[in-house]
Amino acid sequence: MNAIDMQKWMAEEGIEAANEAHAGGKLPSDVEAVKRFILAGNARFTLVSPKTGARFTFRIRGKEDRSDKTKTIFFVSLLTGSNNDTDYTFFATIFPDAASFGRLSHARKGNISEDAPGARAFAWFWRQLNAAAHAGGSHGQIGCEVHHEGRCGRCGRALTVPESIACGLGPECAGKVGA
Repeated sequence: MNAIDMQKWMAEEGIEAANEAHAGGKLPSDVEAVKRFILAGNARFTLVSPKTGARFTFRIRGKEDRSDKTKTIFFVSLLTGSNNDTDYTFFATIFPDAASFGRLSHARKGNISEDAPGARAFAWFWRQLNAAAHAGGSHGQIGCEVHHEGRCGRCGRALTVPESIACGLGPECAGKVGA
């Protein structure tokens, strides 16, 4: 299949083509799918405001709670430099909470203020995501787009299967996080 045929097929199937420099994709508008991806344990994603074009890239890593091994605590970091792999600065923690996706707590000691634009953007996104989940809505109602980088949100491996690219999780990892 040549490149033109591939583009035509992708358009017919409703698959967004990723550019060569960024093999990621836009996550589906299902709140639960977004939740599964960002809380998979090793997710990197970008929030984009369609109104202003402002964007912030985040990394969320999960770690088993020492006091309760059945729960996971998530550490939220903001991309603060030019290296997409290493230039992340920790600024908040998501603690397990049965009533929501989790309680967001800003770090007391850190290099990113709670009032910094990236921290405010994530806190806003987290509130909107929780509200949409409780209302049965989608992240499209939140007012921003969520893009992943083309790697599994759990293990970090490159995604190549269209279904995996669409949800941000590889087939094995999707099964492990209940997708």
